[in-house]
Amino acid sequence: MSALPHVAAVAALAAALFSPVASAACYQIYAPDGELIYRSTEPPVDMSYPLHQTLPKVAPGGKLIFSLDLHGCELTINKLSVRAGKPASVPLPVQDRRADRG
Repeated sequence: MSALPHVAAVAALAAALFSPVASAACYQIYAPDGELIYRSTEPPVDMSYPLHQTLPKVAPGGKLIFSLDLHGCELTINKLSVRAGKPASVPLPVQDRRADRG
């Protein structure tokens, strides 16, 4: 009996167990003065866009920190709309897909 199938199975299992996790569990935004203005398990911005495009629209000068640690994240804090004077979710403008054609 060949040991090759067993080695392949062990390698696949090790890769699955030690692969990095692709999502964050807790999102926190700190204002420029250091005040915690957002904490939740839901991202405060559309994560499909670069943060330098989305974060200034909801928290100008703020810093976004996200981690896998859920400690403290069970209590949601959302002061984004109070500080900015506008709704917390600000949609990005739709880009014209034809603009990059030659």
